Amino acid sequence: MTEKKQHKNRDGKEEVKDAGSETVEERFTENEQPKVDLEELMKRLEEAEAKVAEHLDGWQRSQAEFVNYKNRVQRDQEAMKILMKGDIIRKFLPVLDDLDRALQNRPPDSGAWVSGIELIQKKLQSILESEGIKRIEAEGQLFDPNFHEAISHEPSETVESGHVIAVVQNGYMLGDRVIRPAMVRVAQ
Repeated sequence: MTEKKQHKNRDGKEEVKDAGSETVEERFTENEQPKVDLEELMKRLEEAEAKVAEHLDGWQRSQAEFVNYKNRVQRDQEAMKILMKGDIIRKFLPVLDDLDRALQNRPPDSGAWVSGIELIQKKLQSILESEGIKRIEAEGQLFDPNFHEAISHEPSETVESGHVIAVVQNGYMLGDRVIRPAMVRVAQ
């Protein structure tokens, strides 16, 4: 059962109301002030603001971590793509080497089929170049173990010591990465 209260309204008439249906104005008359502990409210407000700041900081850190994660995944995917591309292209390099050797050793009375082999070699080379493959220029250069693989050291009167005399097998790069070092003969 609900409690009933008798109450005089502003006109001076008595009314009967449920105890829970009073409004704030009805509960506190002009003489009565609500009892509010201002210090307690300020303390609760400061606690709430501290929690908001803590949650905001955590959210911002999470956002930054997510952006960093996304960038790292993208970099890793690009690196993996380059590695895979390099591995596939490395398998085609012996074919290009064979075509180069065949054209270097062609007979003087070569026919139309040699023109076809030249065309195939040029197409393969242009495909590799379009994928970012560059030939390592080595002949006459200072020997660099990052780009060259020495197969012999020979005395030479025409080439300075430590420089490449001749290229035995061409080396190739994909961007900044060496796919295959150039096999070279180096002057002593």
